[in-house]
Amino acid sequence: MTTWLLWMALSSATHRPLLSLALVLAGGFVVDRFTTGFLPDPVRRWVRWRRAARLEATLSVNPHDRQARAELASLYLERRRYGRAVLLLKANLEAGDDDPATLFPMGVACFGAGHKDQAEVFLAEAQRRAPGFRQGVIDLELGRGRLAAGDADGAREALTRYCQSNRSTVEGRVLLARALAALGDAPGAAEHKRLAWASYASSPRFVQRRERRWAWRARPSRPLAYAALTLALGLGLGLGLGLGLARVAVPALSRAPPSAAPGAADGE
Repeated sequence: MTTWLLWMALSSATHRPLLSLALVLAGGFVVDRFTTGFLPDPVRRWVRWRRAARLEATLSVNPHDRQARAELASLYLERRRYGRAVLLLKANLEAGDDDPATLFPMGVACFGAGHKDQAEVFLAEAQRRAPGFRQGVIDLELGRGRLAAGDADGAREALTRYCQSNRSTVEGRVLLARALAALGDAPGAAEHKRLAWASYASSPRFVQRRERRWAWRARPSRPLAYAALTLALGLGLGLGLGLGLARVAVPALSRAPPSAAPGAADGE
C-alpha cells in the first residue's frame, strides 16, 4: 500500500511511471540496507556466485583439488545446497581430511540433507577432537539440526550448553526458547526470549545488525511496530505529495481559457 502510494505520487510529479517505480524500489533497497537488512545483498551474492563458478571450473580441470572442494562446499552450504556439499565433503573425507574443519561442515550438510544420524556422528567426532571448536558452534548446529528433526529434548541439551558458553548469544537463546516451548516449558521459553532481547539491546551496532532477525523473533511486536510506523510515514508522504500536486494543478486549471461554446464553431 505504501509503495503504491509513493509510486502514484512520483508518477504524477514526473509523468514517468517506470522511472518512478525504479526510484521507489531503489529507495526501499537503500533504506533496508541501513535499517532492517532483510533484503539480500546483490553485490555479495554476485561475488559469491562468481567465486563458486570459478571453483567449479577449477574442479572440472583438477577434481582432486581438496581445498577447492572445501571452499565450494562452504559456498553451497550458504546457498542451502546441502546435497552437493555432502558429495564434495565426502570426497575430501575419503581422501583423508578428517579434521574438525571438515567434519563440522559435513555434519551441517548432513543435517540439511535430512541425514540426521550421520550428522550426529560427524559433529560428535568434531566435538571430541576439538571441544571448543569456534566457541561452541558445534552445539549450536546440533541444537538447530535436532530441533528441525523434531528432537526437542536433544536440542534443549545442546543449546543449553551453547548458551552457557556464549551468554550474549541471541540466536542460541531464541532456538532454546523454541525447544523449551516444544517441551511444554512456556515460562522457560519466555525467559530465554527476554534474555535474547536484552543481549541484543546491549550489543554493539554491528552485532545488532547481524542478530536483528533473531532478536525480532524473540520480540515479534518490534517489527510490527516498525511496519506500522513505515506505513504511517508512507501514507503521510503520499498525502503530502498529493496535496502539493493538487495545489499546483488547481490554479493552473483556473487560469486555463474557457472552451468555446458548441454553437460558436458553427457560426451561431
